[in-house]
Amino acid sequence: MSEQALHWDAEKLWEQLVPLLPGLSVEVVRSTPSTNTALLARARVSPDVEVAGREAQVRRSVESAAFGRRAIDVAPCLLIAEHQTSGRGRQGRVWQSSVGASLTFSLGVPMSSGDWSGLSLAAGVALCEALDVARSAGSTAPRLGLKWPNDLWLGRPGEGGRKLGGVLIETISAGAQRLAVIGVGLNVQPFSADGVTTGFACAQELDPMLTAPALLHRVALPLVQAMRLFEREGFEAFEARFTQRDLLDGLTVQTTAAEWPEGIARGVARNGALRLQVGRTMHEVSSGEVSVRVRDATASAAPTTTAATAAAPTAPVASADPRGAPSHPGAQRSR
Repeated sequence: MSEQALHWDAEKLWEQLVPLLPGLSVEVVRSTPSTNTALLARARVSPDVEVAGREAQVRRSVESAAFGRRAIDVAPCLLIAEHQTSGRGRQGRVWQSSVGASLTFSLGVPMSSGDWSGLSLAAGVALCEALDVARSAGSTAPRLGLKWPNDLWLGRPGEGGRKLGGVLIETISAGAQRLAVIGVGLNVQPFSADGVTTGFACAQELDPMLTAPALLHRVALPLVQAMRLFEREGFEAFEARFTQRDLLDGLTVQTTAAEWPEGIARGVARNGALRLQVGRTMHEVSSGEVSVRVRDATASAAPTTTAATAAAPTAPVASADPRGAPSHPGAQRSR
């Protein structure tokens, strides 16, 4: 693993995000199995509750002590891992990340949305728009698009496109609200295995000057803004924006659904479900039910490993090695 120094400027991130996420902490760890796992484990832990002053109840657990966690476990948190050792994507797929070559983080946000349908698409839209500077500068077509339900691609699947990253969203009950954990994995630099460059895209193809910290500073605020908008208005607020970046629309796709193994993708429904045309009949496919790939396009098949991805909550959380005091009450660094 590389020993290159990464400068995250966590306090600046905190200052940008805390007006939208009161009580936020920004935390950087050198290594963890999974950032999603860590945040979900905090919310699941059975705590010994102690009163600490008049305002806070401190939950003590092995995990929270290891991460130097302050206050309440379901408070908003942006957790960044320089190296994620056991990140996993949808349906248990295994992923890899390396220091500096990829960006892996999870954003934990308590939300009161009544309908969670399309949340991963909303997150994907926000990430694409923040990354695709050519589009925002007036390009006629986006370079970066979304492969339903949770992948960012540079170019179209089956037509030379390559995966740049992914989103994995999980939720857990948090009192009157639910805690949404938005896991994000993005390739920053070209990734090679055994000296051979793989067929994955990276953010430096969009902006050669990007580093992992610079990429995080570019996408964090738009992502938080998108989550707050989704909480108020649901996927409807993102439907047209997703359509502009929908990479599957009109393509023949294969699915893992036994009843609809193949069909033509026809955009998404108002709830974010994939609209699949089979013969003359239109079906709505939930992202939790199936995986989709472009027919006869090996480039769009789901890989077993890649440079970066979001993490899933299945492995136990490992202890980190916290050293040094946080530079701000809401911004702390563990190394």
